[in-house]
Amino acid sequence: MVLDPRKHADWEIAEEAESRMKTVWQLADEMGLEKDELLPHGHYVAKVDFKKVLERLADRPDGKYIDVTAITPTPLGEGKSTTTMGLLQGMGKRGKNVIAAIRQPSGGPTMNVKGSAAGGGLSQCIPLTPFSLGLTGDINAVMNAHNLAMVALTSRMQHEFNYSDAFLAKQGITRRLDINPRRVEMKWVIDFCAQALRNIIIGLGGKMDGFLMESGFAIAVSSEVMAILSVAKDLKDMRERIGRIVVAYDKKGNPVTTEDLEVAGAMTAWMVEALNPNLLQSIEGQPVFVHAGPFANIAIGQSSIVADRIGLKLADYHLTESGFAADIGFEKFWNLKCRMSGLKPHAAVLVATIRALKCHGGAPMPVPGKPLDPAYTEENVEWVEKGCENLIHCINIIRKAGVNPVVCINAFHTDTENEIKAVKRAAEAAGARVAVSEHWLKGGEGALELADAVIDACEEPNDFRFLYELDTPLRKRIELIATEVYGADGVDYSAEALAKAKRMEADPEMQKLGVCMVKTHLSLSDNPNLKGVPKGWRLFVRDILVYKGAGFVVPMAGTIKLMPGTSSNPAFRRVDVDTETGKVRGLF
Repeated sequence: MVLDPRKHADWEIAEEAESRMKTVWQLADEMGLEKDELLPHGHYVAKVDFKKVLERLADRPDGKYIDVTAITPTPLGEGKSTTTMGLLQGMGKRGKNVIAAIRQPSGGPTMNVKGSAAGGGLSQCIPLTPFSLGLTGDINAVMNAHNLAMVALTSRMQHEFNYSDAFLAKQGITRRLDINPRRVEMKWVIDFCAQALRNIIIGLGGKMDGFLMESGFAIAVSSEVMAILSVAKDLKDMRERIGRIVVAYDKKGNPVTTEDLEVAGAMTAWMVEALNPNLLQSIEGQPVFVHAGPFANIAIGQSSIVADRIGLKLADYHLTESGFAADIGFEKFWNLKCRMSGLKPHAAVLVATIRALKCHGGAPMPVPGKPLDPAYTEENVEWVEKGCENLIHCINIIRKAGVNPVVCINAFHTDTENEIKAVKRAAEAAGARVAVSEHWLKGGEGALELADAVIDACEEPNDFRFLYELDTPLRKRIELIATEVYGADGVDYSAEALAKAKRMEADPEMQKLGVCMVKTHLSLSDNPNLKGVPKGWRLFVRDILVYKGAGFVVPMAGTIKLMPGTSSNPAFRRVDVDTETGKVRGLF
């Protein structure tokens, strides 16, 4: 029995579909995995030993590589994960050998307003409960590795402050690091949206209670350790990257790394198992890798390179997901992930909804947790046409990369024929293929038109190229992203950010790093309230962080924070457990 998404919640649909799931052994056999390459975590979830797979299939040519991104979303999201699952299922219906890679959801949005990011309706990743609630422990490993660096830092500061050189030498500490408490770069992390922890004081009490200083928390998926999980090529690469993490600076301005704190090896020990991608499945039984979990507005926002590498070896088509919209998720896929992986995409799917286009065209902003304004269920072609300015801008971002764009109209049952025709006209006039997909309502059968368009796009030659080369000065790179991708008139800097940028430009080591922007996902600009394609604005960079281990500098634009806040009507209010069966209810 297949449940109707218009009448049943996502968790109900997932629960019914889970009664028909393939075991991980069945899934592995269909994918062509060897028995010793599968590391089961129960009957329906496993990790895959990526090293063994890549060694065995080293000579096999890669399949076609497809990225899924979106137009600028509303706060409700526009269905990238749902579309990724639907496209996976649709291509499966066409008889294609296809695998998808999506990101692991953070407990922050899962228990807040966004939900678990498993997809929705008849296009979901299952089993839903483990997917949503920790999976095989990768995010927990990231938290432990990251916070261990903070334990090492704060204990070292306490001991150096309280004890003599002679005493420290007896403990095996032969060099004072002289850490500047005003230049500690890292914070602690937790995997919830906890605004009360953004700014804290630690070390209160006496001499034995730590070093007294300001500190704070960020959300776990914004951690540089999570970024490293996303981009690391193998365990050796991960170990080297973790050792390069800059935790603080000393009183002379020199960086203090995890290697200096002698904690990098222990941090890596927490991450060994996490480096293997997790294997789950779609509602219709296609394989899905779930690996890495960073947001694209405050981190790199990509599923992992290792998941993509094994997906491309095992399948003829591999789908990968980039967070949020084309201006941030796709831009980082383009200029960071592809540069680091050496992989080049054959096509990019740009997800659009009539709802988001209406929002960009003048409809009231949707508010999570509140009923949707009737404007979104009543026909208004004028708003849709106006909102298509944002769609066209995002198409052009993808075309700047030399990639073939396919616009997916992620259809809702309230969309009208005239509204859909307006989007088709705009997309085709901008030189993109366009397909209407009803995967949320109909699963793979509803995504056949989209599957055909993507398969067709993959056969067309493209001319992939980066927006900038690494010898381009830092401020010029930021300017290129701001003007060529976002549509800004230029870039302004706070005094602190400008001083940091100048220091980085003078450092040859920093010149090798990419640029990973932190910016709101709700606008092409740095102001979340500006919809459509804003004109006459300048990007404001207030700070620049260094993620030397991950391999990029992180300009912080606008007022966005690395620790989101929990809303007044969070999702956890609707999550509970059936005490008779132990099944979790209410996840979405």
